[in-house]
Amino acid sequence: MKLLRFLLFPFAVLYDVITRVRNWFFNVGILKSTSFDIPVIAVGNLSVGGTGKSPQIEYLIRLLKDDYKTAVLSRGYKRKTEGFKIVNDTHTAEDVGDEPLQFYKKFKKDIAVAVDADRTNGVQQLLQHKNPPEVVLLDDAYQHRKVTASSYILLTKYNDLFVDDFVLPTGNLRESRRGAKRAKVIVVTKCPENLSKTEQEKIVRKIKPKSYQKVFFTTIVYDENLKGTKELTIDDLQGKEVLLVTGIANPTPLLNFLKEKEVSYKHLNFPDHHNFTNQDITTIKKNFDELQSQQKIILTTEKDYMRLEGKIDPLNYISIKSHFISEEKAFNSLVLNEIKKVN
Repeated sequence: MKLLRFLLFPFAVLYDVITRVRNWFFNVGILKSTSFDIPVIAVGNLSVGGTGKSPQIEYLIRLLKDDYKTAVLSRGYKRKTEGFKIVNDTHTAEDVGDEPLQFYKKFKKDIAVAVDADRTNGVQQLLQHKNPPEVVLLDDAYQHRKVTASSYILLTKYNDLFVDDFVLPTGNLRESRRGAKRAKVIVVTKCPENLSKTEQEKIVRKIKPKSYQKVFFTTIVYDENLKGTKELTIDDLQGKEVLLVTGIANPTPLLNFLKEKEVSYKHLNFPDHHNFTNQDITTIKKNFDELQSQQKIILTTEKDYMRLEGKIDPLNYISIKSHFISEEKAFNSLVLNEIKKVN
């Protein structure tokens, strides 16, 4: 695989040139980018794959929802519908995508959630709504230059920093590292929870933030209480046989967490955002039936639950949160001050 990526280096150079020219066209106004009179916060990453966007969006929702009418706008990855939609109780993951549905089900009393591949149209539609938002969070929109966000939050994984990567197809970057310049905030995600101050400073020196940029560090925290068919805690899984079903970019942190909790499991691993077919459901049920214990459950992630709910029973899921290792108050103040600048 590494050899193949090396051989594809000329295509990576071409891809780099194309993305740089595209960004330059937006920077100088040759390509149109629309700005809005309300705060629009774009959350995203330079690389492909999971960097923890969903828990970061949920963190921002919790931060803002009590003081601002907040909306989340996503493209609705892998949905089978088109155009603008405001998520409601009738929608499934196939209608709007798993992550928007997750945001809606968790926060529907507090925020609006919408999907539109055309983010410009999506924001415009939200502002024309009978109860327009005061702040819009753009999910996975760092490269969507047709909207000029008032603030950009760039996420990069602890064990896969963008500064150590190269553009596609040789590397995993959607655009050159130079794209990091648009961000006011850089969040290093999925860090070890005991990451030392010395190690943090080392990473900051590696990233080399601009004078206007601030680097923060977060880790993933798993909820001890499982939701779904049964009311369980993570400790209740000890002594049970667990069929773990995942369709996320990197299940390794979850696997490590379950091992730390001494949970025995059999793992069925599907691709990220996988649309589970009838054959997949049959496979899952067959593997569950093959477990010998009377004390057995099917466990999945919250995102996967959005695509599996109603297709399998019993089914429980474990949710996650983004937790700041340090300087949480500084992050909150920075975001709130950016919002106040626009308002």
